[in-house]
Amino acid sequence: MQTHHTMRSFDDELKYLVDQIAAMGGYAERMVAEAMEALIQSDAGLARKVVADDVFLDEKEREIGERAVIIIGRRQPVAGDLREIVGAIRISSDLERIGDLGKNIAKRVVAVTESKQPVRLFRGLDALAGLALTQLKEVLDVYASRSIERIGFVRDRDEEIDAMYTSLFRELLTYMMEDPRNITPCTHLLFCAKNIERIGDHATNIAETVHHIVTGMQLPLERPKEDKSHRIIAGPGAS
Repeated sequence: MQTHHTMRSFDDELKYLVDQIAAMGGYAERMVAEAMEALIQSDAGLARKVVADDVFLDEKEREIGERAVIIIGRRQPVAGDLREIVGAIRISSDLERIGDLGKNIAKRVVAVTESKQPVRLFRGLDALAGLALTQLKEVLDVYASRSIERIGFVRDRDEEIDAMYTSLFRELLTYMMEDPRNITPCTHLLFCAKNIERIGDHATNIAETVHHIVTGMQLPLERPKEDKSHRIIAGPGAS
């Protein structure tokens, strides 16, 4: 973020918001990674830690929102400065939701691991999470560097995540149909997969917010924003 205000204190206030977003982003990344580790390793203790850690992101989101309101009231910013502040509010909300999604995965660890599941199912979830975490890291790097030419890659990766999620959904559904005993654990895994897919959506939201902060313009809305799992259930003729 370039700073050029006549009042150094205003620059410091804006830098504070940027630093807090960076802290939230790193924390959200770690929560999701640890939630997946807990799921794959059947680590209930680590899962409980992830659930407890979510409080940090809740507090940070509230803190950023309150500080942003104070800055707006004190400085009455316009143009790029106002976009910077409002953008911080929006991004903190997306990061808080990513933390919630990581917590949701962690909450299902015990239910999933009570019955032994094929390694290939966890492998698919792990690959999906890897894509989502890479996307999140990329978009946080874009926020820090303001290298908006990289945003297109972030949006493209969201399509990869949607496609992988749809494939995993189909695989889990097939496994459930093969043996009714698989229905409960696979349902939990489906929820975990959906949470991961939603992490990708929030990362894309952040990319779009960064683009608006830097350019003052909204990105076009043509990109696909939903997975195709509903077509698997509804059948090929569904609209």
